[in-house]
This record gives sequence, C-alpha cells and structure tokens, in this order.
Amino acid sequence: MILSFKNFFAFSLCLLALTSLSACQSDRRTAKKLDKDTSATEIEGSLVFNNVTLDQFDEKGHPLWRVKAEKATYINDKKTALIEKPTGDLFQDGKLVVQVSADSGEVQEDGKTILLKGKITATDTRNGTVFKGDELEWYPQDDLLVVRNNLKGIHPEQIEASAKEGRYITRKQQVDLKGSVTALSKNPNLQMKTEHLVWQIKEQKLIGDQRSRMERYKDKTVIERVEADQSEYNLKTKVAILKQNAQFTSVDPPVLISTNSAIWNLNTETVLSDQPVKIFHQKENVVLTANQGQVDLEKNVANLTGGVQGVGSRNQAELYANQMRWEIPTQNIQASGNVIYKQIDPPFNVTGATAVGKLQDQSIVVSSGASGDRVVTEFIP
Repeated sequence: MILSFKNFFAFSLCLLALTSLSACQSDRRTAKKLDKDTSATEIEGSLVFNNVTLDQFDEKGHPLWRVKAEKATYINDKKTALIEKPTGDLFQDGKLVVQVSADSGEVQEDGKTILLKGKITATDTRNGTVFKGDELEWYPQDDLLVVRNNLKGIHPEQIEASAKEGRYITRKQQVDLKGSVTALSKNPNLQMKTEHLVWQIKEQKLIGDQRSRMERYKDKTVIERVEADQSEYNLKTKVAILKQNAQFTSVDPPVLISTNSAIWNLNTETVLSDQPVKIFHQKENVVLTANQGQVDLEKNVANLTGGVQGVGSRNQAELYANQMRWEIPTQNIQASGNVIYKQIDPPFNVTGATAVGKLQDQSIVVSSGASGDRVVTEFIP
C-alpha cells in the first residue's frame, strides 16, 4: 500500500482515535480500507503497518522521497513513525538521485527528517558513489545526507574515503568529510590524511583547509611524502596545489623541499614553486635556496632562479648566483649570473660570470663566461 506521508499520519490518528468517531467521520471508510490492506494493528497507543510505502511531495507535486518498510509503527504521542528494514529513494527536481537502505529508522511527522540506523548504504545513482555507515540523517528538503560512525565513501574511479562524519550535499555532489579523514586514490597510489576534507565528486577534486599529509606509494612503499596547511588535489589531472608550510620529501632522490607554494605534478614527477624555496639533500648535506625553482624528480635535476644560494656540507663552501642547475645524483652544479664563490679553508672569495663543480668537495671552478669579464679572487688572511 502506498501512502502519502500526510495521509499516513491522518489515517493513523483516525484509527487510534476510536473514541472520537465524529473527528474521523470523513476518513473512516478510507481508514478501514487502509487497515485491511496494510494489516494495521493497534498496540498500546501505537499503530503498526506491515509492508508499507510512504512518500512525500513538494509544493509543485514533485516527489521528495519515498520509503518502503517491512513494518512501520506510528507512535501517537511522539508523532513519529518507526520503520524496519527501510529502503528509500531521494528525489531532486523530480528525478531520482540517491537510494538508501538500513536496518531501522525513524520518520518525523513533518517528513523533513529521516533517521536511519544500522548497516547504512546510500548510493548516488548519477555518479555511482556509495556511502556506508552506522547512522544516517536525511534532510530531503535541504538535499543533504549526514552519515556518521564508520563512514566509508567509495567511488569506483576516484577514491575510497573514511571519516567520523560525512555531509553529502546531493545538489552539488560534494562531500564534507570531518574527523580522522583518510582518502585513497589509485593510478597513482596516493593516500591523503587530514581532519577536514572537501570531496567535490563532479569536479574530481579533494580540497583540504587543514594540515594534511599526502603519501605516494610504489609496491606498498612510500616513495614521496608531502605535508601542507592547505592543499588541493585534482584526481583527473593528478596535480596537487600546496600552500603554507609545504614540505615535500622524496626517497629517491633523497631531498627535502620546503616552500609556501608548490605545484606537485604526479604525472610528470615535478615540483614547481613560484615562491622562496629550500632544497636539502639529506645524504650530502647540501642546501640550496632561491626565490623560485623546479625539481624534476624523474630526471633528478633542480633548476633554481633568483637570489640562489648553495651551501656545502659543514658550511665549508658557499655559492651565490642568479641561476643554478643542480644535477642531484652527481651533485654537479652549473651557476650563472653574478657568481660569488666563498670558501673557508683556505679562506678566499671568487667572483665571475659562471661556475661549475661540486659544493660538498669544494671543487668549484669560476670563469668569466661569454662576457669576458675578469674573474676576481680575494684571499682572506
């Protein structure tokens, strides 16, 4: 038997108010038919319906939701309906968008809120995203699903996510994940952890406004790790935008990159920064800083520009220039533009147009370059 939600309670009240026949005179025949068709039973101030379907419509007559249940119990004093083994449909502009199921639930009298509990499953029919949990609040008029306790969100082509709570805005196809958030994507294998994450399913983006950690895996081993206060990852282009206190760590080559702004392209394996950047080689103890730079992790090359400074191990040698190219595996440096090389032992300074060599073993050769300017060496007593 299919009932509109308002009629469901009207009929329930009429069946329960056996002592007020005049109040239900107009609905007695309909109530009797409902009693017969749905096997309604009055139990201690409540009315039980078996195999019932409830639905709700908006002012234009478009369906808002429809719920089927093996049993629906109307409690008069609370003006709510308790439902068992419910399955439901959520509509948007008259079209089906989400299907839900649960072990049990509760529908409020006005039909604006539906609470579901136990083995929750909610599936967006448009994009295939599935949400699972132990508790769900459904606000049909707000196009909102709130899933709590053991929340898991799965999209076959995007990510698998878990959190303490998820708020799914069906009209935007956007999930607001809160509390111990973990998101896993494939191709490439990437894990993201944070306390708050916005998942834009339609735009295929993950946006974090709190400090987050992203780890890239290869054969179950972390090969790259990045942390930042703000992050945005495009699941389609495989590009991450990192801002504020970003730290990128690579296993091979063993470098640590620090900056306040970076673009990490997982396809091309590059890290690009348009703000001051610091690169530290963790084995050779070589540090390079610059106003901006790019690190090619596939070719193992860093290109830095603007106020570049290179410092060798134990601070025994320093190199300054406008541009530097650093071949990370060999540690070879090519510098150009207003080059200054400083060495502590023996102490001297050299200035010129270009320089090549290695900082860690103090084998830097400074030359005049194409300009023909003299190389100046200053010995410090």
